[in-house]
Amino acid sequence: MHELDHYIYPHRVLHWLVAVAVLLSLASGLALGFLGYEGTLDLLGNALTNLLYTSHKTLGVAILLLMTLRIITRLAFVVPDHEPPLNAFERVVSTSVHHLLYAGLVAMPLVGWAATATGGFPVEFFHWHLPGLLGKNEALSQTLFVWHERLGWVLVALITLHVAGALFHWRIKRDNVMKRMSLFD
Repeated sequence: MHELDHYIYPHRVLHWLVAVAVLLSLASGLALGFLGYEGTLDLLGNALTNLLYTSHKTLGVAILLLMTLRIITRLAFVVPDHEPPLNAFERVVSTSVHHLLYAGLVAMPLVGWAATATGGFPVEFFHWHLPGLLGKNEALSQTLFVWHERLGWVLVALITLHVAGALFHWRIKRDNVMKRMSLFD
């Protein structure tokens, strides 16, 4: 494969690290959202409930850090051309979904961080407590948690479109779109 046929290797690694972190974060977030704190506590007990919350927050901070690196590599290095080129509709949908994914994957952890801090809860990365940056405000926290959840559902929809597009190119069009982000040359 020619070097301009795919993204630089660090960007491809970041893509897949973000994908894994997002899937784990969405899974833990959906579990916490559906069960709530009390339901999670009843089902898992105190230690596992705390581990689940800490893991969800850690994944959020990791996604924010990884997305920052992705944005840097996306801006700093050449984006490979599509070969064969996408048609106008595919180009608009692809660009729109990618830009919205990037925005959502930066906004989601920031809103979660703010919701956690204003709720008076620790913002954690593994077992380190990060600065909350905002004071306690329970009404604001509740509003931010609602937006955090809504962003989660928007991300589920965008990820579904992204994966559907990738599968369409891989299995139906059988073009080189999937090779651009493959970890294997």
